[in-house]
Amino acid sequence: MEQAQNKKVLVVVDMQNDFITGSLGSKEAQAIVEPVVKRILDFDGLILYTLDTHTEDYLNTKEGQKLPVPHCIAGTDGWAPNSAVWMALMHKNVADEQHMIAKDTFGGVSLPMRIHEMLEGVEPESIDLVGLCTDICVISNALLLKAFYPESAITVDAAACAGATPEGHKTALAAMKPCHIDIVNE
Repeated sequence: MEQAQNKKVLVVVDMQNDFITGSLGSKEAQAIVEPVVKRILDFDGLILYTLDTHTEDYLNTKEGQKLPVPHCIAGTDGWAPNSAVWMALMHKNVADEQHMIAKDTFGGVSLPMRIHEMLEGVEPESIDLVGLCTDICVISNALLLKAFYPESAITVDAAACAGATPEGHKTALAAMKPCHIDIVNE
């Protein structure tokens, strides 16, 4: 598999309409679309993207009880990736199910397992993360990946991430540093 040659991974986390312009959208999320697109287009390595994925009964879940805002309901426009991000993924020939991880929780074991599968069991040199939300899904996946790949360099691009709030973004970046996750472009 050609990805095994280059052991660098970029994970684009939850760059979906509901988090950018939809029910949980923000101006901060809108502001990172261009930097995320640039990171995708400039990246040479394995690119994966996650999609926060819920069902119609979202409000009956534990998450729905704590965050009672229906979002990223599978098959809706809000669940779909942002169009500019989607075009960049298409340009890199990764806009397909093999490179997509639908997850029903903040971080999921399926992400490191997919990396393992796509790199044919070779530990990645580095894993970069960009996307939304820094203080929820980005931090969850960064910590999960660090636990799964302790010898890989895990990096979060602060300029290509946004939190649920600006304060949450800063807090999450600060929390990742002592866990040996590198933060760039702060």
